[in-house]
Amino acid sequence: MPDRDDLGAAWRVPPSRYLAGRPAEHSVGAPTSVYVAMADGCRLAVDVFLPDGNSGRRWPTVLILTPYIRRFELAPGTSGVEPSPNTYRYRDMFVPRGYALVVVDARGTGASFGTRDSFRSPRERADYKTIADWIVAQPWSDGAIGATGISYLGAACDFLASTGHTAVKAIAPLFAVWDTWADNYYPGGMLIKRLALVYDELMLALDHDRRELRKQFSYFANPALLGPLPVDDDRDGSLAREAVKGHLANFRMPDFITEFKCRDDALPYDPSFTSASFSPYNYLDEIPEDVAVYAVSGWTDGAGYANGVLSRYLSLPNRHKRVLLGPWDHGARVNTSPWRARQEPEFPVLGEVLRFFDQHLAGRDTGLEAEEPIHYFVVHAEEWRSAKEWPPVTGSRRFYTMPGRELSAAQPNAASVDEVQADFTVGSGFQTRYERIAGIDATNYYVDWPEREAKLASFTTPALEAPLEIAGHPVVSLWLASSEPDAAVFAYLSEVEADGTVRYVTEGVLRAIHRAEAPAPREYRTTWPWHSFARKDAKPMPVGEPQLLRFALLPVAWRFIRGSRLRLSISGADADHFVQTPHGRPPLLKVLSGGEQATLLELPVE
Repeated sequence: MPDRDDLGAAWRVPPSRYLAGRPAEHSVGAPTSVYVAMADGCRLAVDVFLPDGNSGRRWPTVLILTPYIRRFELAPGTSGVEPSPNTYRYRDMFVPRGYALVVVDARGTGASFGTRDSFRSPRERADYKTIADWIVAQPWSDGAIGATGISYLGAACDFLASTGHTAVKAIAPLFAVWDTWADNYYPGGMLIKRLALVYDELMLALDHDRRELRKQFSYFANPALLGPLPVDDDRDGSLAREAVKGHLANFRMPDFITEFKCRDDALPYDPSFTSASFSPYNYLDEIPEDVAVYAVSGWTDGAGYANGVLSRYLSLPNRHKRVLLGPWDHGARVNTSPWRARQEPEFPVLGEVLRFFDQHLAGRDTGLEAEEPIHYFVVHAEEWRSAKEWPPVTGSRRFYTMPGRELSAAQPNAASVDEVQADFTVGSGFQTRYERIAGIDATNYYVDWPEREAKLASFTTPALEAPLEIAGHPVVSLWLASSEPDAAVFAYLSEVEADGTVRYVTEGVLRAIHRAEAPAPREYRTTWPWHSFARKDAKPMPVGEPQLLRFALLPVAWRFIRGSRLRLSISGADADHFVQTPHGRPPLLKVLSGGEQATLLELPVE
């Protein structure tokens, strides 16, 4: 089945129907490009696309803030090659429908000057207010600014809004974190080892104009793409070359991100700089409440981007806020449902963003206010649902581990123990939720999951007598004893169909030293168990003594069909993505069942 928005009755006016009623009415004028000076004198390269070119009219502006090169110079004689592979979709959606589009090379990237001193630097945040000042001073601006973009570009929307600039009316952060530490690099307190390395290679390829490195990244691999395009007044490209030379001093991700082993760790040379400094949640109080916010993610979106979308929604007091969660990977490049009709999503994500901007930037009556604020796709039901709040369901179903590796709706009275020996050679594979966030092309998700899941310790229910639909965060409460003072505990939820086919549903991870729970802070509100991941709260496991590890699996909406079985699998490693924990000491884990120390899985249901 496809992910079309007419499956189910979630919308009064489905996004595809709205988009069909908003055809392109303008041509895309030839872009102009200039340098804009920041407060400290650093010059940023800026592209401007106007409807119908320089028509003398004023337009609302959509702003794109990117570190991934606003526009490439093309090899002489090239035709039919897109010079803006990272941003052309925004140009083609918004400019023909009456919006100015401004695309900015972030400080230290593309043809912009300066250096990057961190991932999503606070210095970039300060730049965004200057860019907004520049936009509203232009003769083509009507004074209203919105921003959107995927991943890094999406979190930049939060940073822009947090500058408090009065022209910023609406932001649509797409597939973007709220907490860079926990939503992206350190889910469950565990560093994703390949992510930092691959991201570093990507930024070396782009920031240093290393074209031989670009070949491994499909988005930027076309050999006709040269270096970052100089601005219009840089006739010989000398300024662009000078800017690129300055990028050689940019930070290196593997070195940088490992400064923050715990969420509250600070840079040793700057005690005020923690992971909060480059996370949108840190600036919650500076985002004006009248800014409209539409956050989008997918059920297979990296290590926690859906968590970021939901926490952003739960934390912001803003009256106009919306959530869209689909069957997508990072950036909705792929429909990851095993029952998809085709690989490419059919849902018009940017068409829905257009409707949002039409409502809150252009002042059109789109009917959006009559729609529910939350829309989500149920996998295996292959339908869209809507909700007034999150979570969309208020009930729960509990399943308990039992002797014989069973999972039962009835809590066992007698206590028992199952041993799980951590195997540092097992992993979840290389077509998983973790590849796309590192810029790696993944297309067929978890196709080898049955073979990989078979190597794990699993607990399985009897066949379901009726369908079971979940929506939200499954939560595991693991009573666990470890032979080592630390462990990485991975929990996977699968559906085992009547014919034996095993389907990956979702997963969660927790580093055992971070098992202490705490109330979620107001800037990162949750409806699932929250862990501070603070250094002061980290405690080794008392060897051999049972401890409670309670943590959420990543959110999902899924229908388990009648006759299927639910399976909870436990592992002490994912060698394909995470570091050994503890190094060279695979722990023997003992999972307790029954009695007062009952291990259980809690599912969110209606």
